[in-house]
Amino acid sequence: MTSDTGSSPIATKSRRASWFAASSPSTTDPYAQLLIAAMKQSGWYVNYFILCSNIFIVGDQQSFSSSSQTLFVPFSTVFNDRHFSCENCDGCVSGGFDSATSQIVLCQNNIRHQSHMNRVVAHELIHAFDHCRAHVDWFKNVKHLACSEIRAANLSGDCTLMNEIARFKFGLKGHHQTCVRDRAIRSILAVRKVSRETAEKAVDEVFDACFNDLEPFGRIPHSKTDAKRAYKDFLNRDRYTANL
Repeated sequence: MTSDTGSSPIATKSRRASWFAASSPSTTDPYAQLLIAAMKQSGWYVNYFILCSNIFIVGDQQSFSSSSQTLFVPFSTVFNDRHFSCENCDGCVSGGFDSATSQIVLCQNNIRHQSHMNRVVAHELIHAFDHCRAHVDWFKNVKHLACSEIRAANLSGDCTLMNEIARFKFGLKGHHQTCVRDRAIRSILAVRKVSRETAEKAVDEVFDACFNDLEPFGRIPHSKTDAKRAYKDFLNRDRYTANL
C-alpha cells in the first residue's frame, strides 16, 4: 500500500530472483538496455538472446544475420528455463509477465513490427524489474498491479506522442498522464476479472506516487533519444557510485 511519505506501493525490497549471470552481446533498444543494466547492477543477471519464429527482425544485427521471419529478443536462462517465451496468444494481447515463473511471454501472432516488439519487451521488463525489487502481490492486491501498470505505461514508450498519434489519440496539456492512466486501466482489465470501476479506483488511488516513481530511468523517456540519454546517465551514475 502507499505509505504516508507518498512512496509507491511497490516497495524497494531487493529480491534476487532467478536472473543468473551469462555473457552475451548487447541489445540495441535503449529502453531494454537500461532495464537489463539496472537488473544486472542489483544482482539480477540477464542473458540476452532467444530465437522467436514467425516474427520480424534480428535484435542485434552485428551478431546475427537478419531475416524477415525471425527476431532475437533479450532473455534470461536458468538451466533449461526460458525467461522469454514466444507464443501464440488469444485476443489482441501483445505480451505478459508471469510472476510464478519470472517469464515474459511475447505474443508472436499479435506483434506487428519491430518497434512494437521493442515496446512490449520494455513494458514487460518493467514488470520484471518491479517483481525483482519488490514483494509485489500481483494477484491479491490490485493496487500493486495498478502501480506496475502505471510505471510500465509511463516508462516503456507506450505513451509517446508518435504512438498516440498513430492511435488517433492526442491532446495538449496533460495528455501523457491521461494516456498512462487509460492504458494502465486497460491492462488491468485485460489480465484480471475486475470491474472497470475497481480498476479505475485502484489506478487513481496510487497514480501520483507510481507515476513519479521513475526508477531505473530517472526521467520519463518520451522518445528513444530520451531513453539513450537516460541509459548514458545511468551508466555514468553507476561509475560514479563505484568510485566513491
